[in-house]
Amino acid sequence: MIDYQDTFHLGIRVPDLATAMDELGSSMGLTWSECRENREQALWTPGAGLQMIHLKYTYSAAGPQHIELLQGPPGTFWDGNDRVGAHHVGVWVDDVVAKTDALVAQGWALLGAHRDPGDGAGYGVFTYLQPPSGLIVELVDRVALPAFEQWWGAALT
Repeated sequence: MIDYQDTFHLGIRVPDLATAMDELGSSMGLTWSECRENREQALWTPGAGLQMIHLKYTYSAAGPQHIELLQGPPGTFWDGNDRVGAHHVGVWVDDVVAKTDALVAQGWALLGAHRDPGDGAGYGVFTYLQPPSGLIVELVDRVALPAFEQWWGAALT
């Protein structure tokens, strides 16, 4: 169902983005893409519905595997204050809706989405799902790949 070869990042929740960048960058030899800050990042979750969350994040620039660092506010899906560490793996997919629906039909739980799935407009460009065994997988629409490649590439020049 999911092609593991399309996995492109490991998402890590951190309490402080700059500190984590310093720690991991120097010890792992990573170059970081420019930090992004979305003051109103849309995220739908089953428990809270559609929310606008203040999210700070970055990716390691060199690939093919990237590290994504996420700093979210306390009590949110991306909170790194009391739940620090590896959070999910990100996978490129060609059809977020079809892949999400197929995994839910196989017993995976839908943990989050870019859009409210009840509004009839799909899930948006990403979803977070979890099988009963526990691994969280973020499905990301491959349409976003060129923008990511440009972002990562700018850090390497």
